[in-house]
Amino acid sequence: MKRFQLGILACFFIFSAGTFAQETEQENEEVKQKGHFNENKFRQLYDLFSTPNQYRTASGAPGVAYYQNHADYKMDIELDDKTQILSGVETITYHNNSPDDLEYLWVQLDQNIRTKDSPALQKDGNGIAPVSQTGGFVNQFMEEPFDGGFKIEEVTKDGKPLTYTINFTMMRIDLPQPLKSGQSYSFNIKWWYQVNNHVTDRARSGYEHFPEDGNNVYVIAQFFPRMAVYNDVEGWQNMQFWGNGEFALPFGNYEVNITVPADHILDGTGEITNRKEVYSREMIRRYEQAKKSFDKPVIIVSQAEAEEAEKGFSEKKKTWKLKAEMVRDFAFSTSRKFVVDMMNTDVMGKEVMAISMYPKEGNPLWEEYSTLAVASTLKSYSDLTFQYPYHKAISVHAKNQGMEYPMICWNYGRPEKDGTYSDRVKYGMISVIIHEIGHNFFPMIVNSDERQWGWMDEGLNTFLQYLAEQQFGKEYPQAIAPNDVYPSRRGIPANIVPYMKGDQRYISPIMSNPENVYQLGNNAYGKPATALNILRETVMGHELFDHAFKTYSQRWMFKHPTPEDFFRTMEDASAVDLDWFWRGWFYSTDNVDIGVKEVKKYFVTDKATKEGAAFLERYGVTDPNSVDAVFVVEEGSEEYKEEMKGRSPLENAPRLNEYIMDNFTPAERAKLKEPKFFYQITFEKPGGLVMPLIVEYTFADGTTELVRYPVQVWRKNDAEVSKAVATDKEIVKVVVDPYLETADVDLENNSWPREEKEDKFEQFRNQSGD
Repeated sequence: MKRFQLGILACFFIFSAGTFAQETEQENEEVKQKGHFNENKFRQLYDLFSTPNQYRTASGAPGVAYYQNHADYKMDIELDDKTQILSGVETITYHNNSPDDLEYLWVQLDQNIRTKDSPALQKDGNGIAPVSQTGGFVNQFMEEPFDGGFKIEEVTKDGKPLTYTINFTMMRIDLPQPLKSGQSYSFNIKWWYQVNNHVTDRARSGYEHFPEDGNNVYVIAQFFPRMAVYNDVEGWQNMQFWGNGEFALPFGNYEVNITVPADHILDGTGEITNRKEVYSREMIRRYEQAKKSFDKPVIIVSQAEAEEAEKGFSEKKKTWKLKAEMVRDFAFSTSRKFVVDMMNTDVMGKEVMAISMYPKEGNPLWEEYSTLAVASTLKSYSDLTFQYPYHKAISVHAKNQGMEYPMICWNYGRPEKDGTYSDRVKYGMISVIIHEIGHNFFPMIVNSDERQWGWMDEGLNTFLQYLAEQQFGKEYPQAIAPNDVYPSRRGIPANIVPYMKGDQRYISPIMSNPENVYQLGNNAYGKPATALNILRETVMGHELFDHAFKTYSQRWMFKHPTPEDFFRTMEDASAVDLDWFWRGWFYSTDNVDIGVKEVKKYFVTDKATKEGAAFLERYGVTDPNSVDAVFVVEEGSEEYKEEMKGRSPLENAPRLNEYIMDNFTPAERAKLKEPKFFYQITFEKPGGLVMPLIVEYTFADGTTELVRYPVQVWRKNDAEVSKAVATDKEIVKVVVDPYLETADVDLENNSWPREEKEDKFEQFRNQSGD
């Protein structure tokens, strides 16, 4: 016991002396304060989280009373390729699984954002830009606004009209009597709308016109009145669609019949149930061949066949029938220009068809890489979350597009007219395919509320996209040659630094509605993806993170999670307290800036020093020589100059040797370290975010040591912390975050000795030889 107590005292005296003055100053300042709120970066998130209940538990899992309503659709759709009018009749059967009786139903009319008098056209206050693209200027000031939007012809129940009210992009249907808990309700809507040109108005869906051959490629979504979500969090999620915040949708089953020109090729959400009627005999033969091909895409419609079809413009019609179960939405694409290829994919023992549809304008790039990217993504995401549950995934080429729906998505990436393309175009295409196919997992299956929380689908998906891109590079090294790794755009900590150190007036917390942020790409995609990458690589480690993330994904498959469900599950499944991380990265706009403030070298002595005596007096010891203790002297101080100069660090502390001789056996003494150098290194944190302190020490002999101090080192002092280092080698360099793991926004203070940089004048003088 004596040995333990004396040892602790000695260490305490040696390594606490340097912080004595600082602590005293802080305490004196606190005495002056009349009171303050708890602003500790490690305080619990209870003040921001809702109280757990029977629907959503404190662990982040669905509760015993969790419910979700379902909506089933039967639709007959027709597309007029000459007028670009899409019309339809649908029967919606809504299942009220909630414990509440519903007086009315809310239906989403997202196409109404494109009416010529849409409020969305006036939502921004940008004035006249100093410079504009020519086409954009003409569109804004010289053209009549496109007049889209749903034209609702009737809303009926058993042939009788229902009362409804349209409020912008929402339609309330008033029920004759409340829809009681456990009951279902079927009604019909007949509608049509003018399909927009998505290239000229940058819309999520629409058509692209090809003047060279007179054809259109249609990518059609948000094309039918869709039920809104009713849940335990906010009742009806009937927030208007303003353009940035995407969609909140219930799951359901779909039976959809789509009539298009007979020479079109079409595919969409769900299984084509009349494939033999709409495919030619040769296409069926190739399709059967694709089922057996697991390493190379099989051409279903060749480019030569597609070019021949471009000339036809059939007056006949053909109806494609699709059926889907347990999906949250439905979309399709159709054109006579399509080249089609397919490849079967083994996804954790399940066969999934990877499909690409593209006009000749996408080749040769699309034929070479698209379907491979689809297949690789399905496998990568499944490994990190859950087995992909659907039977196919489709990548459709659409200029300037990147948009996702169940089993189908639109993707950009077009070569030059001569077929050549840059690496930027190639990687851009592969990345957007990985991203949009990945959206099948988030939010098409883990069905978060995109209208409220854009980061829950975009951020999580961009994080997984980064991992899938790296895996794609390993799986298909020929695609990234001569690079060693896939050049991911988002997810690498250093890439988010320009945003995080930018003008705070134009930065919002991640926990912001998508409509209310300036830089949506960085806010909802880049920063959360980077945060999760740092969480996996630096804070938690792969094993803990991957288990927790997979737990969240599987808990909330085919359900509606909130941000709190994600935050709570990640902690619940890992035993890692992450309140500080969520608060800093997701609820604030603070950034990371950690540096080396100073490095002090110490010598040990038996003689009481002024600072040591003052320290002991603070604890009631008036005679420092009465204490069995050693003291430290900073190199370069007056006491050092008088007593220590020219001596080794331990030479003036014979009391240490006496203590060791009295308390340790020869065998124990042989195991003791004999450090030759004692340092106190003080780290500062000008940035607001707390992060683990990652330090690389370089010694005089050229060796290095990487030390990872836990983030908790900042829990009692958010400004600076000091660490004691006893070593048998001289430290010549200290670097914070040597591998750029934390998105540190200022690297100039990361090193000791500070690396001096020439100013521009000195650089000019040196270059000019003066």
